[in-house]
Amino acid sequence: VRWMMYWIVFALFMATETFTDLLISWFPFYYEVKMAFVIWLLSPYTRGASLLYRRFVHPTLARKEKDIDAFLVRTRERGYEAVLRVGKRGLNLAATAAVQAATKSQGALAGRLRSFSMQDLRSLPDQ
Repeated sequence: VRWMMYWIVFALFMATETFTDLLISWFPFYYEVKMAFVIWLLSPYTRGASLLYRRFVHPTLARKEKDIDAFLVRTRERGYEAVLRVGKRGLNLAATAAVQAATKSQGALAGRLRSFSMQDLRSLPDQ
């Protein structure tokens, strides 16, 4: 549980830091403070990640739980519909390609059979 809390808080920190890094990286000792913060999150003595998770992340997730669940249900339904749509489109393309290939090969076979004369066909054994 402790590591789960750490990785969630660290992921949130990295996501926000990606955007804020451009704005505040010019402050003196910015990188040193950032390293100290990550060490504070990791340290078993300070339990920084656990503190931040229990104070901020968990209450926010608990408040938004119904919205998150509804979003996941909608996403699952849309994903299922998208897979069906793409699957149908793929099957239609495959069927069209198969019909076109069969039509082309049938024309080639008919042309090949037309090249034989009746004399050639009579000379074939009855088997």
